[in-house]
Amino acid sequence: MENKEYSEALNLLSGLIKEVRRLDDKLLLVDIDLLESKLHFSLRNLPKAKASLTAARTAANAIYVPPAQQGNIDLQSGILHAEEKDYKTAYSYFFEAFEAFNALEDPRAVFSLKYMLLCKIMVSQADDVASIISSKAGLQYVGPELDAMKAVADAHAKRSLKLFEIALRDFKAQLEEDPIVHRHLSSLYDTLLEQNLCRLIEPFSRVEIAHIAELIELPVDHLEKKLSQMILDKKFAGTLDQGAGCLVIFDDPKTDAIFPATLETISNIGKVVDSLYVRSAKIMA
Repeated sequence: MENKEYSEALNLLSGLIKEVRRLDDKLLLVDIDLLESKLHFSLRNLPKAKASLTAARTAANAIYVPPAQQGNIDLQSGILHAEEKDYKTAYSYFFEAFEAFNALEDPRAVFSLKYMLLCKIMVSQADDVASIISSKAGLQYVGPELDAMKAVADAHAKRSLKLFEIALRDFKAQLEEDPIVHRHLSSLYDTLLEQNLCRLIEPFSRVEIAHIAELIELPVDHLEKKLSQMILDKKFAGTLDQGAGCLVIFDDPKTDAIFPATLETISNIGKVVDSLYVRSAKIMA
C-alpha cells in the first residue's frame, strides 16, 4: 500500500484469503478483509470496499476482537460512509474509533478526531469544531492536525474563499496531503465558491467578468470556466459574452400555471376514456 501498488496487493491477498479461510483463522481473516477494503477504496471501488468491510465485520462478530482492531474497523466504516456523503453516520463511527484509540493512547486517535471535525464542517456545523477541540479529550491532541480543521471551520463559517485558500496553503500537509480530507474539502471548496458567486451576481443583469473576478479574488480564466460549468449545471440562468468579457444573467422564467392544469386535465380525460372502454367491452361481451 505504501508504494501505491494496489492492484498487485489485491492479487496477493486473493490467494492468501483462500489459505486463511482453510485454516479458519478468523482474527487474521478480519485483518485481511479490512486491508482488502482499504485497497478497494484506494482504487475508488466503493461497492467492493463496502463488501470487504462487511466481511470483516461478520468475521469480527464471531470472535473477540482487540480494541485497536475494532477501532480500525470503525475508522474504515466512517471513511466509507463519509464517501457516500452520510456524514452523520460517519461521525458516529469516527467517534467510536476515537474512543477506542484514545483509551489505548494510540496515535491514530488524532486522525479519528480530525475526521470527526471534518464531518461537522461538511454538515455546516462548523461552530461545533471549536467546542470539540476545547473539550477535555480534544485538548490532548491540540496540534497542526486540529489547527488545520479549525482554520477550515473558520473559513466555512465566514463563507470566505480567501480564508479557505489560506488554510489550504498554510496546512498543506494536513489537508491536501491527507487523501480523505482533500477529497471532501475539494467538494466543500466548490460549494463555497458557487454560493459566493451566486451572491455576487444576484444584483446584476449584466456584469463584467473581470469585475466579479476582482471581487472574489480569482483569476479571470478560472472564473470563466466555473461560470460556464454553473450555467451548464443550471445553477443560474445566463450566458457568457466572451467578446465583451461580460456575464449576462437572465431572470428566472416564471412557470405558467396553465400548463400543469392542462396536463392534469388530459390525464383525467385519459382515465375516463379507459374506464368507458372497459365498460363497453363488458357490455359487448
